[in-house]
Amino acid sequence: MINWVKKLSEFQLKNEPVALVTVTKVIGSAPCELTSRMIVTENKNIYGTIGGGKLEFEIIEKALDAMSKNKILEVSYTLGPKFEQCCGGKVELIIEPMNQLPELFLFGAGHIGVEISKLLVGTPFQVNLIDSREGWFNNIDVDRDIKTTSVKITDFKTFKDAVNWGENCYVLVMTHDHGIDLDIIAMSLKHETKFLGLIGSKTKKARFNKMLTQDLNIASGMQNVICPIGLGIGGNTPKEIAIDVVSQLLQTHYKNKN
Repeated sequence: MINWVKKLSEFQLKNEPVALVTVTKVIGSAPCELTSRMIVTENKNIYGTIGGGKLEFEIIEKALDAMSKNKILEVSYTLGPKFEQCCGGKVELIIEPMNQLPELFLFGAGHIGVEISKLLVGTPFQVNLIDSREGWFNNIDVDRDIKTTSVKITDFKTFKDAVNWGENCYVLVMTHDHGIDLDIIAMSLKHETKFLGLIGSKTKKARFNKMLTQDLNIASGMQNVICPIGLGIGGNTPKEIAIDVVSQLLQTHYKNKN
């Protein structure tokens, strides 16, 4: 018998996306029992079973769809000729994507960066607060759920290695140095992100766009960068700006989820 908690923990440790399929209701005769479970990976590997046959093949495809959309699906099927079943029962299932929480990599542990990190505690976001200033985190009080990372300005590879690039990756750039900001934006544009934001004005965006296109030969320039960041709610204090930015991050995450 599969220890489902242990098996899911193994995938979580590897940060590997999977979908957990659970039979939530069985009416009449069916090839599976209530609470039958199955884990589906992105490579269509399965652990456990919900009865096999065409129903299981159908659910594997649904699980892949749920993972691609990062959205919980509830489905029901009547078991008849379509699934080569003569039992005539009905099954209801829930498909839950796992290990696809949004992860924020926030470059710049200044007043606004720290406030953003604090506000995201208790939300789906995993927060990584990153700074290149030596000893900077020694005097900053952040929640224990926030991961802090010191990167070396003399070795820019540490900036790239600090980020888990991909479709669940959110990057915010707000360091103490505009030159570092530009380098991080240029680096990020070469990798996959869900959200790439830069703190600053429209003037800063225009200046960065010119440097990206003309000096760094990045044809798209700032086209795929959100700048200014935030929804424009208003306010100028670090906390108010942080609320504005966090609202935008949550809006992006929850868009098309419901």
